[in-house]
Amino acid sequence: MARKTRKEYEGQSALNNIMFNSIGDGAVVTDEYGRITAINQSARKLIGVTDKEAIGAWFPKLIRAYDDLGRPVPLIERPITKAFVSKQVVTARSHYKAKDGTMVPISTTASPIIVNGQPIGSIEIIRDITQEYEIDEMKSNFISLASHQLRTPLSSVKTYSHMLLDGFMGPLTKPQIKALKTIISASNRMNETISTLLNITRIESGSIVVAKKPISISQIIEEVISEHQLAAADKSIVCKAKCPDRSVKVISDSVILKEVLGNLISNAIKYTPPSGTIRVSVSLKNTRTVTIKISDTGMGIPKNSHNDVFSKFFRAENVVKQETSGIGLGLYMVKGLVKELGGDVWFESKEGQGSDFYVSLPLDNKNASKNKLVRK
Repeated sequence: MARKTRKEYEGQSALNNIMFNSIGDGAVVTDEYGRITAINQSARKLIGVTDKEAIGAWFPKLIRAYDDLGRPVPLIERPITKAFVSKQVVTARSHYKAKDGTMVPISTTASPIIVNGQPIGSIEIIRDITQEYEIDEMKSNFISLASHQLRTPLSSVKTYSHMLLDGFMGPLTKPQIKALKTIISASNRMNETISTLLNITRIESGSIVVAKKPISISQIIEEVISEHQLAAADKSIVCKAKCPDRSVKVISDSVILKEVLGNLISNAIKYTPPSGTIRVSVSLKNTRTVTIKISDTGMGIPKNSHNDVFSKFFRAENVVKQETSGIGLGLYMVKGLVKELGGDVWFESKEGQGSDFYVSLPLDNKNASKNKLVRK
């Protein structure tokens, strides 16, 4: 094969530069230290810098990222950092502050440049998603409004159904009682869906109100399990809890925490076959955090679905085949609520062997020295 001449190499290099600058989305290339080595025209226009200002600049300093509440995104959470560390493609949404101070919503996809198995740099694609962001906001506003409007007639349906079932309108036949129980069950599911939709719109709009205070983790767990005992009993599922002494407290919002644990326990009941077991336990590994573990003997989650579990509208294939109800928003909501509480949520699961979901929360440091996990 004939070797290329210098002129041919220069021609190819010029063509590559033309193609790089013709990319519609912003593209930024960095070295292993995060210094910009190349930036295309779309990125320069979006960021508002010249080629001279960008080349050699430290990427995180030149392009600052902010979350939906206007808080700076930590360097370790930036896609470019995650891509470099994990050696995988990472995509995320954030905001960039333009020179005039306006926040521009952007979608970024960072890819590591791998040579001999080691990252020597990265390339990040930046796209202005202002239009998509506005559409999402409109959809969220619509969902919020519709959900609020649905609650009023739903309350009437539930109230009158219970009155009929309790005999306030006269005696009922067995078929009528069965029909009313079906109506009440369906209205409860609808109410749960509405609550989930409202919570998601509050999370995404940044309007959720978190009232943190020291609360007994055992008391919260006991209350949540009590609320789900009937649903568990209907499937002959045993719910076991190993809770610490009530003096063990976390800094959290009791309403939001009950929503989180209630959703996880409800899922465990829903996706566990009859006569299964659900266990809730608490562990204290240090003086800063407490971890709640919710285990079930259910269907489990296929390994190829693990990365999507906390995504919006996601439902695993094995679940869809056996369980028709659900819209795939519960765990997406849980992830958002736990983040608002300053905690973390993760899971371990094998298909056919059940799942373990974990929620870590900050402890009440004032009483940290008194926190001892005394089993009941």
